[in-house]
Amino acid sequence: MANRIILNETSYFGKGAIREIVNEVKKRGLKKVMVATDPDLIKCMVAAKVTDLLNAAGIDYAVYDHIKVNPTIENVQEGVAFCKEQGADVIVAIGGGSAIDTAKAISIIMTNPEFADVRSLEGASPTKHKAMPLIAVSTTSGTAAEVTINYVITDREKGRKFVCADPHDIPVVAIVDPDMCASMPRGLCAATGMDALVHAIEGYITKGAWELTDMMHLKAIEIINKWLRKSVEGDMKAREEMAIGQYIAGMGFSNVGLGIDHSMAHPLSALYDIPHGVACAILLAPVLKFNAPATGERYREIARAMGVEGVDSMSQDQYRQASIDAVQKLADDIKIPRCLSELGVKEKDLEFLAESALADACTPGNPRDVTAEELLAIYKAIY
Repeated sequence: MANRIILNETSYFGKGAIREIVNEVKKRGLKKVMVATDPDLIKCMVAAKVTDLLNAAGIDYAVYDHIKVNPTIENVQEGVAFCKEQGADVIVAIGGGSAIDTAKAISIIMTNPEFADVRSLEGASPTKHKAMPLIAVSTTSGTAAEVTINYVITDREKGRKFVCADPHDIPVVAIVDPDMCASMPRGLCAATGMDALVHAIEGYITKGAWELTDMMHLKAIEIINKWLRKSVEGDMKAREEMAIGQYIAGMGFSNVGLGIDHSMAHPLSALYDIPHGVACAILLAPVLKFNAPATGERYREIARAMGVEGVDSMSQDQYRQASIDAVQKLADDIKIPRCLSELGVKEKDLEFLAESALADACTPGNPRDVTAEELLAIYKAIY
């Protein structure tokens, strides 16, 4: 079987990269921008950094800012209606995974209207046409939504999230500007940074992993381990490095998939509105423990990338445990909770969560096959 790599066509990195938005809109002959963002980024004037540029360049735009932390089907459908009403021919998404995921779904439906119910996009979406142009401006250092073919939408009616994977939805331009991450609060920085680490580690051990993505994932783990703690403290150099690290992780996992950490995190976010990064982070160490028997020598390289010394002289059991300990130490250092009960999760819901996780699109990529009973045991171990 051939291994496939898909990346977005253009990315800009570094301070001031957002200025390229104007150039990209103009050179593509686009006339009306739909700015997709969330209310918090409007209030704290982060979105204004982009709209000020559009104003100065005389580019017409309209702002859709109703995007939720865990975007819903209704969110997407409302956004599609707004896009049509405004006559937009390009979307500029400003935010983390929530804004960019919503924009991906909107842009896909705009060119593939037969998928307007949104649910029909779940899984490997069978769309026929490329999405309308999407420029993704990341404001967090974790989701890598600006470079991936994936997006996640919440189905409130069924109390679940569903994953869509579609090469047609990948943004035509990604903007990774550390100035857009400058105002991230500590908690969001920690959660999204751990999400990036989960992407890198799960991508490295997934069934689909291969040499090219291994290179990306190991480098991402190394960068995130080195800089995440300082990024959470507000160090701007660290935030710039984290922006690169999470992007590299996205390049990898977008092409090989993830595993049960994400499968188990999705229903937690859907049912309890827990931030995705927090849900992923709290699960990482216990999921690594479960997956260890199916990973060969890979945990040795994870431990090495996490800065563990002397891994070559360790036994397999030792370096596996060392990698898990290093991951948990990082999570503890940036104040990620260890227990689901701290997040308001109810014990009576654990069976439903396990069944939902088993059905999640990320589960087949996990290195170790899993049952609903085993997923339930992992939830119970950290309850």
